[in-house]
Amino acid sequence: MSTDTEVELERLLQARNQYPDRAADIDAQIRARFMETHAILVLDSSGFSRLSQEQGIIAALAEIERMRGIVAPIVEAHQGSPFKLEADNVYAVFPSVERAIAASREMMRQLALINKHVSIGIGYGDLIMISDGSCYQDVYGEEMNLASKLGEDLAETDEVLLTEAAVHQLCTERPREHLPVSPPTAMTISNLTLQVYRLTPNP
Repeated sequence: MSTDTEVELERLLQARNQYPDRAADIDAQIRARFMETHAILVLDSSGFSRLSQEQGIIAALAEIERMRGIVAPIVEAHQGSPFKLEADNVYAVFPSVERAIAASREMMRQLALINKHVSIGIGYGDLIMISDGSCYQDVYGEEMNLASKLGEDLAETDEVLLTEAAVHQLCTERPREHLPVSPPTAMTISNLTLQVYRLTPNP
């Protein structure tokens, strides 16, 4: 079901297509109405396809539900907002990169206790937020796309990868502290070459 904000965004986008000479004005309206700045975390659960093949789809879905039951409270405990639970993925936004990192560490720690493993991507930037008035329903933006590529495609099992924008923001949040990330590594996906940073283990 479409939310009020989703309908409003669709109306503005349709107007932008219909009246290209008004694109700049409509873009400004969209930014003012829908754009917010957040850290974004995308989690991908490892082993879903294998578990489905070995034990069947019901067992695999039960494990996904178990994983979500652990992850969602961690997101909320770190002031995050989960906005999409899709297959074996979890998407959430946070007020800072620091909180997204803390949440990712706690997720991996608690999931390891039940022998579950995940890959995580973290981005930071301006995002178009769709809300039903009480919670976020969907998110669009470049950093959303990049965090998805990191979490779903590039990160190894039990690995957290951060975008360049996320690390730059972390420098702002922790200006006089050593950053818990490795030197950047160039990775290529979908014809994009990205500077990617790995979160280092807790000391």
